[in-house]
Amino acid sequence: MAIQLTINGKTQSVDVPPNMPLLWVLRDTLGMTGTKFGCGMALCGACTVHIDGEATRSCITPVSSVSGKKITTIEGLSPDRSHPVQRAWIEVDVPQCGYCQSGQIMSAASLLAKNAKPNDSEIDEAMKGNICRCGTYQRIREAVHRAAALHSAAAMPSRLGAIDATREALDERTVRVGGAA
Repeated sequence: MAIQLTINGKTQSVDVPPNMPLLWVLRDTLGMTGTKFGCGMALCGACTVHIDGEATRSCITPVSSVSGKKITTIEGLSPDRSHPVQRAWIEVDVPQCGYCQSGQIMSAASLLAKNAKPNDSEIDEAMKGNICRCGTYQRIREAVHRAAALHSAAAMPSRLGAIDATREALDERTVRVGGAA
C-alpha cells in the first residue's frame, strides 16, 4: 500500500506496511540514517523527529499515522548546520560518542520553537526523555541556552545590524561549571 509522506518539505510515496514504524521507513526505505535506533520502545529518544513541529519518537510511530503530516528529521533541520541548535551543539562541543545527538538536537529544537528562553528546569523537563549514555547533560543544557541566545540575536533588530548582533551573541559565552556562573 503506497503511503504519501512529506519529509523535510518533500512529498514522497512509500510502499510499506501501514504499521511499519516511521523510523524504519526513514532509515531502511528512504536511506535517511541520521535518525537513530536506540531502544525500539520510545524510552531513549535517539529516534526523535518532528511531526507537525512536535518531538515524536519514530520507533513506535506507525507510518500510516503520519500521512499528510509534516515530518522533519535531523537531515531537514538545516542543510548546512546553520540551525541555532546545531551551531550551539558544535560551539559547546556537546557530543562525545554522538549516537544520541540527533534525537537530543531534535528535542531541543522543538523546545526552543515553543519556548525561546527556557530556564534550566524547563530544559531538563523537555530533554528528560533523551538518554545520553556518555553523560553530557551539562553540555546539552549549556548548548540549549546557547541556541536560545543565537536564535534571539538573529531575530533581534539591532542598531549595529543583524550581523553585528549575531557576532555579539557568539562572543557572549557563559560557561557553567559545577552550577556556578
